[in-house]
Amino acid sequence: MQDANASTANVTTANVNAKARIGRADAETCWSCHGPVAPEAVFCDICDAVQPPGQRDHFARLGLDVGFEIDAATLDRRYFDSQRRLHPDRFAARTARERALSQQQATAVNEAYETLKDPLKRADYLVHLWGAGVLPEGCNLVADQELLTESLELREALAEAETIAEVALLETRAAADIRACVGDLAGVFADGEIEAACRLTTRLKYLRKLAQECRIRRARLGDRGGDGGTGGRG
Repeated sequence: MQDANASTANVTTANVNAKARIGRADAETCWSCHGPVAPEAVFCDICDAVQPPGQRDHFARLGLDVGFEIDAATLDRRYFDSQRRLHPDRFAARTARERALSQQQATAVNEAYETLKDPLKRADYLVHLWGAGVLPEGCNLVADQELLTESLELREALAEAETIAEVALLETRAAADIRACVGDLAGVFADGEIEAACRLTTRLKYLRKLAQECRIRRARLGDRGGDGGTGGRG
């Protein structure tokens, strides 16, 4: 009886300490021990039970500040650390509910990582976090005459390219434009310029698409024996 009382006292003390750390206003309840847990907690500090993934944004899920510029090494480290903590082998002896929750947490972490590691997906996600929309890939760009003109000119140049060398020049230009666009996105996101961020994200979408089409065009020219020089036109 004394051991049971001591155990109850330990749990009560742990609950009080947890509430003090978390703050009553922000505390949620662990499904397993019913103690308080922080909304962003993956595991309960009291009983170590894995928690449901919740509705956190991708940045919070990986312990990062919300923003376009991300240190790639930090992102990788946070991701792989989370994956180690959520590895299925750790939950083999736990309840079916915990195994299911650990899989849900791992899936949420994977989605966050895949989104944040890619500049285009990260930009698209950020503008949607801000409550703004971005034109979908492949859409008509008539809403922005400058973007429309640039897109048409580059696609026309690609359609007219008859040698691998000509396509390679366009591919090089697209790659340079992509790097510049990513740099510009970092600036407008830092300044909170939502309209500029939407426009640049849309531009990055079609530049990525153009680069992909260049690779396909170059491969097709190679398959049919297109030379790498300036020949090919009469």
